[in-house]
Amino acid sequence: MKFVEQYIKGVWLIEPVRHGDARGYFCESFKRGDFERAIGKVDFLQDNESLSSRGVLRGLHFQRGSYSQAKLVRVSQGAVYDVVVDLRKGSPTFGRHVAVELSQENGRQLFVPRHFAHGFLVLSEFAQFQYKVDNVYAPQAEATLQYDDPALGIEWPAVDGELLLSEKDRKGLPLSEILLTI
Repeated sequence: MKFVEQYIKGVWLIEPVRHGDARGYFCESFKRGDFERAIGKVDFLQDNESLSSRGVLRGLHFQRGSYSQAKLVRVSQGAVYDVVVDLRKGSPTFGRHVAVELSQENGRQLFVPRHFAHGFLVLSEFAQFQYKVDNVYAPQAEATLQYDDPALGIEWPAVDGELLLSEKDRKGLPLSEILLTI
């Protein structure tokens, strides 16, 4: 696997090596030893999966305080525009984001450290999104950052039709208010 740290310290793009032939391909999507040598020790305790259709935007979600989660995210079918926003207090890149396309075709994964908001927009007909987390979900610690806050400067790709968001995601807080809640 190739590990490439992004311009925000702690965020890593991971490109598995695929071995293919006429039957398809094989790759290792996670290997603890390689991961720990490149990124460090993270104890993932749960795998999650979602299925969403084109135009669905999920996020930007995060959990506060001791409930914060590190994530290793990937797409097993389809394609998404994946975005992470630095919410670490005192970070020189606070409020800045990394955005990458993750797809079944490119096989890329993104490691998202704790204290980042995370979200994605489905670019394909549908996308099967899978991710590992290192902490339990705590509804009382959950929050949503406003996906279209101008302070973030995220340029979400255009998709046909309206974006499909949950009520929670429509009511995300702007970055200026997030400062008061983290």
